[in-house]
Amino acid sequence: MSILVAPDSFKGTFTAGEVAGHIAAGIRAAGGTAVELPVADGGEGTFEMLVRGLDARPARVSTLGPWGDPVEAAIGLAADGTAVVELAFASGLNLPSAGDRNPVAASTYGTGVLIAEAVRHGARRILVAAGGSATTDGGAGAITAIEERGGLRGADIVILSDVTTRFNDAARVFGPQKGADRATVEVLTRRLELLADSFASEYGRDPRPVDRTRAAGGFSAGMWARYGADLVSGADYVLDLLGFDSQLAASSAVVVGEGCLDSQTSQGKIIAAILARAGTTPVYAVVGSVDPDPGDFADSFAGIIVAGDPGAMAASGAELVRATAPAGR
Repeated sequence: MSILVAPDSFKGTFTAGEVAGHIAAGIRAAGGTAVELPVADGGEGTFEMLVRGLDARPARVSTLGPWGDPVEAAIGLAADGTAVVELAFASGLNLPSAGDRNPVAASTYGTGVLIAEAVRHGARRILVAAGGSATTDGGAGAITAIEERGGLRGADIVILSDVTTRFNDAARVFGPQKGADRATVEVLTRRLELLADSFASEYGRDPRPVDRTRAAGGFSAGMWARYGADLVSGADYVLDLLGFDSQLAASSAVVVGEGCLDSQTSQGKIIAAILARAGTTPVYAVVGSVDPDPGDFADSFAGIIVAGDPGAMAASGAELVRATAPAGR
C-alpha cells in the first residue's frame, strides 16, 4: 500500500503542492509508493484546491485591497454555477499597501467586489475561503460593495472557515497578528459589538452565539447575518471535494504538514480534520517547526518530523518509508 501525502502549505514559504512533492520524492527515492494530495482548510492555498476539485476556470477581477490600493485578483467559475472566491486575494494581510496599514481602516470591501463579480458572471453558489485576512470589520465593507452592485440576486454563499470559534473574540485573538496593539484591540472589539447589535436589530440575526462567526475578523458573521451564509469547515469541505476518504482507504499511512505545529492546529485546521478521519491509519506530521507548547494534540501522531527546506522534506520521506515498513524488512 502507498503513503498518502496530504500537507497544507507552509504559510509564506512553500505551497501545499511543493511540500507534497518534496516529501513524495523522498518516499519514492527510498523505494516507497506515494500519492500526493495537497490540501487546504479555508486559508492560504484553498482557491487552488477548489478550482482543481471543481474544474473551474479562473477569471481576472480588478478590485481593492484592504487599505484601498488597486489589486488584480481572480475568481473561479465552474460549469455547475459554483464560484470560488479567496478572501485573501482582496483583503489579505500580505497584500502590499502604499499607505498606512492601519488595522482599524482595513476593509473587506474588495472581497465584496469579488463576490459581486461572481454574481455578475451568473454564479448561483459562491464558496468563500475566509483565511488570511487583514481585516476586523465584521464583513461591513463586503456588504457595502455587494449592495452597491445589486446584491446577491438569489445566489447562496458558503463560507469555508479554518476556525470554529465565535464572533466575540475576533479582535482579541487575531487583532495583534494584524497590527493591533492593546488599545486598538479594544477599539475593534467595541466596533464589532456595535455591528453585532446592528445586525440583530436590522436583520434579526445576532452572530455572537453562532460558531465560526469569528472567521476573517468577523467577515463570516456579516455574511451569515445579512445573507444567511452557510458557515462550514473549510477542511472538511476540501477533503470531501478531493476524495480524501477513498484515498485514505488505499493507504498504509498518512503524512500531514504545516508551517508550525501549535495548539491552534487542533481548532478547525486541516490536520485536525485528517486526524478525525484517519481511524487506525497512522498519521505522521512533517512540519516547519513545533511550538514549545503544542498541547496534548501532538500526542495524536505516530511521529513528528521537523523539516523546513526541500532537502529536509525529502529526507523525511525516506524516514517515513523506514517507519512504515513491515516488521522484519
